[in-house]
Amino acid sequence: MRCPFCGSEDTQVKDSRPADDGAAIRRRRSCPSCGARFTTFERVTLRELTVVKSDNRRVPFDRDKLARSIRVALRKRPVDEDRVDRIVNGIQRRLEAEGESEITSRAIGEMVMETLKELDPVAYVRFASVYRNFREAKDFQAFLGALGKSADLDNG
Repeated sequence: MRCPFCGSEDTQVKDSRPADDGAAIRRRRSCPSCGARFTTFERVTLRELTVVKSDNRRVPFDRDKLARSIRVALRKRPVDEDRVDRIVNGIQRRLEAEGESEITSRAIGEMVMETLKELDPVAYVRFASVYRNFREAKDFQAFLGALGKSADLDNG
């Protein structure tokens, strides 16, 4: 592992421990050349995933982008950071387990919507507003009306 501070290729692992419910290994490293310390994470990847966007562009799956979009929806909501990591891990595992190397952005968005709907209704609406590209207040009203009807069905 190359040192991010001085570029030396001779770094040493000082400590390793499981992270993300065992889905990753966190390693504390030090650089004998410059004395800097830094952390790396090692994750198991079952397969390389490619996201097929709505315009048919193909981009590599980016778990950090997924985590950022979920964090934005959950901003100022009573959900801790560990929960966000578990959500991202769960979605990534589901995608890898499906056996396809290409997954549509729509499928990923639906998985996030499904998870947020169960977790936090405010985050669910926030994510939906971006994901479904609400442009006017009536788009929110229609979505919230449908959400209210499904809640009535769930409770009835």
